[in-house]
Amino acid sequence: MDYRNITSEEIIKELQELNTRLEERVKERTAQLEEASKELEGFLYSVSHDLRAPLRAIDGFSKYIVEDYGTKLDSEANRLLGLVRYNVQKMDSLILGILSLSRISRRDINSSEIDMTKMVKSILNEIISSEETAKLTLNIGQMPFASADATYLKQVWIILISNAIKFSIAKSNPVITIGGYTEAANNIYYIEDNGVGFNQEYAYKLFGVFKRLHKSEEFEGNGIGLAIVKRIIELHGGKVWANGKEGQGASFFFSLPVT
Repeated sequence: MDYRNITSEEIIKELQELNTRLEERVKERTAQLEEASKELEGFLYSVSHDLRAPLRAIDGFSKYIVEDYGTKLDSEANRLLGLVRYNVQKMDSLILGILSLSRISRRDINSSEIDMTKMVKSILNEIISSEETAKLTLNIGQMPFASADATYLKQVWIILISNAIKFSIAKSNPVITIGGYTEAANNIYYIEDNGVGFNQEYAYKLFGVFKRLHKSEEFEGNGIGLAIVKRIIELHGGKVWANGKEGQGASFFFSLPVT
């Protein structure tokens, strides 16, 4: 079109038509991406679910051999069977992690007002053993209420608190601090520990699937937990981040929009 010979009204009309076509293309591409995402999640769920059956069979047969024929096997054979069962159970844990991650985006968010301070204290009573309670110093500050899915937020706190305990409990004086505050249009929540920490240079890896900054031989885990935290918080329109220093502890933060 030669724009030198048309009126301003015609230019405006042309721009409106271009904008309409662009919006339609965006909606079309968004729908395609959502459909592809659902298909991928369904595939991951199906594959992960189907993989567990043969793993359970391997574990069951190995257990049967150890219990019924263990006395007829030498120590090396028993050791190898033990390794088989250990690795099968480890793989099953990884698959369960994948299943948990795939379920998150397939469940609707049911938001309600959450007393975060009360929720955290309740979780601490549920998951911390008496031995850990005797050793840990816990500092729980008053936190702003949140508008979010209570089931999802409980999962977030369980993962973050469990990690803080795991990575600090070996210290002679483990300290965990949990709190929150409001900043601009977001509520910020955090958990700090004085445990093993991590190299801040690699902080970007923390929230990826199967990304670990510590060897599995040193600390148990399937490398899924923080990826689940990230997925849940982002579904609520928030963000997650972390600060740490090797040997000096770590701090994890997440934000939720104020509503």
